[in-house]
Amino acid sequence: MSLEENNNLSPFKPNDHLANERTYLAWVRTGIGIMAFGFVVVKFSLFVKQIGFVLQTKVSTPSHRYSSMIGIILVAMGTLAILFAFLQYRKTEQQLKSGHYKPTTLLTTLLTGVIFLISILLIAYLLESSL
Repeated sequence: MSLEENNNLSPFKPNDHLANERTYLAWVRTGIGIMAFGFVVVKFSLFVKQIGFVLQTKVSTPSHRYSSMIGIILVAMGTLAILFAFLQYRKTEQQLKSGHYKPTTLLTTLLTGVIFLISILLIAYLLESSL
């Protein structure tokens, strides 16, 4: 029996598995990007202070610690995105093996909602710190 005939008999096709892996890796890259952005947000006030020191000027930064909170939340969210992506990858793998795939949008909906909320917080922080 050829490989093509064998693939037609099995509900689990290599292309489906490879697409599942690509999707998982895309989510991992997204999670890493979110964590990197969170790190930048946390360290931005330190960067501004260092620039002021180098330029020998007094630089004032808001002391509300919002940037630290938002940055830490972003790093945690990136970590959770990778964890949920792995769980979704395993679930999809099991569904593909059984031949009963059921798509879900939970991960994208959750991530979009949280990023939207974080964006609103960042906008509020930037408006407050620029006034």
